[in-house]
Amino acid sequence: MRILLVEDDELLAESLAELLDDAGYRTDISPSSRSASALSASEEYTLVILDLGLPDGSGLSLLSDWRDAKWSVPILILTARDSWMDKVEGLRAGADDYLTKPYHEEELLARLEALLRRRGSHFSSLLEINNLRLDEARQQFSVDHQEWQTLTSTEFRLLRYLMRHPDRVHSKRHLLEQLYALEQDAAAPNLVEVYIGRLRHRLGRERIVTRRGEGYMLVSV
Repeated sequence: MRILLVEDDELLAESLAELLDDAGYRTDISPSSRSASALSASEEYTLVILDLGLPDGSGLSLLSDWRDAKWSVPILILTARDSWMDKVEGLRAGADDYLTKPYHEEELLARLEALLRRRGSHFSSLLEINNLRLDEARQQFSVDHQEWQTLTSTEFRLLRYLMRHPDRVHSKRHLLEQLYALEQDAAAPNLVEVYIGRLRHRLGRERIVTRRGEGYMLVSV
């Protein structure tokens, strides 16, 4: 799942992106309102974390523009502005939640999970499809109720995405976008083939099928 982090404090943004990456998200960082607006128009995001104090405009104005454009992605405001009026303005402008700095990392992650649940993303610490179970909290999987096995971070992100979107064909390019943030060096398309091969070896080849010329699909039956 990809998150757009709109934050102009470089050190804070990098620290938060590292936290989110460790939690299994992919994070694109935007330091300004203009770049955030451009990214939202060209990329697909599951959730947005938005600071209000941006160098080229108000985060509230950006939020209002998004909602006026019917962009319904869940948005969490993360800001140092902690008065009750600021919170009311943020929520009325269209934010789904409001958290002030400084914050506890576990609370931030819990709020993101709650937003995903409320928006119908069916967030759960345990996913199960066709006797394949994935524990998102521990980044482990189990096949046919056998012992749990640990995944690498990339294996986990790929398997989680496929399990959240079963019986759908995903192109290599689309899967790469879910695995790597924009600021990272471009990954070779065949890297998806490598990790699909690893998952097939660990899960069973029949669980992930290839649609020649189209991509890959995790089957639910």
